[in-house]
Formats: sequence, C-alpha cells, structure tokens
Amino acid sequence: MADFADLLAANREFAGNFTLSGFDGVAHAGVAMVTCMDSRIDPLGMIGLSPGDAKILRNPGGRVTDQALVALVLGVNLLDVDRILIVEHTRCAMASSTEDELRSRLGDSAGMDASWMSLGVIDDQRATVLGDVEKVKAHPLIGDDVLVGGFLYDVDTGLLEPVTGP
Repeated sequence: MADFADLLAANREFAGNFTLSGFDGVAHAGVAMVTCMDSRIDPLGMIGLSPGDAKILRNPGGRVTDQALVALVLGVNLLDVDRILIVEHTRCAMASSTEDELRSRLGDSAGMDASWMSLGVIDDQRATVLGDVEKVKAHPLIGDDVLVGGFLYDVDTGLLEPVTGP
C-alpha cells in the first residue's frame, strides 16, 4: 500500500479529529445535489452546507442517470430530502467535445479502442439541465412537494446560475 501512504496518513489525521461518529445519515438540510465529478466543484461549500446536510451524487456531466434517479427517490422518501439541485458546470469536458472526439481521446489514453462505449456527451447544457429537472419531477416516487431546480455552476467565479426554460 506504499502508493497510498500519503492518503492513508491524511486519513489518520482526519480520523483523529473525526466528529461525525454516530451520525444518522439523513440530509439535515433536506438537500440532494446531482453534479459533475469535476474536482473544481465543492458541492457542499458552494451552497454553504457541511457534511451531514446533503446527499451528493456525482458523475460525468452531472446527469440524472438511472442510478442517480434511484438515489434521489431514496433520498426523498427515506433520508429527509425535500430540495434537489441539478448542477452542471462551465468548461465541462462532457459538454466541450463530441461523442466521437471524447471516445477518440479516451481510446488514445487507454491504448485501446473505445468506440463501443457510450459516454453521454452534452450538446446543450441548458436543455440537458431542464430535461433532467423534468425527469426528476416526473418520477412517480418523487412528490410534487419536492422542489427541483436546475443550475449552471461557473468554475471560474464560483457562482450558481439558475437555469430556466425558454
């Protein structure tokens, strides 16, 4: 495990000051967020929350995938979630390339053909955010009392911009 020594050392320091022991696992601020896996995004910090306040779901592009939708249904029905944010971001790799371009880059990096893989690039972020918001709102196990909003996060300013319809 020598390759992970720095991370394990950091974990020991983290555990030495650990304050979430015995936590109940519900979303104390009633928030769930679906956002991108991009390392420039601090999901809790961007909306003034702390660990324990929200359920955070991350994937390439911040899409409401089938698995993200399952997590949102569980969050709403079992973990006190009553507000859901769908957050994509500026300068996202999933929105700056075509499917073929991204597959080619992936294949070059991996040293093997990736043309068979569906990556889910985003042609129009605003339309995608609105579509994902509607997908969540339309789910029969997510009630009308749950607030669902779509946003675009600017990785250069830290600001969230609400995305609204045409």
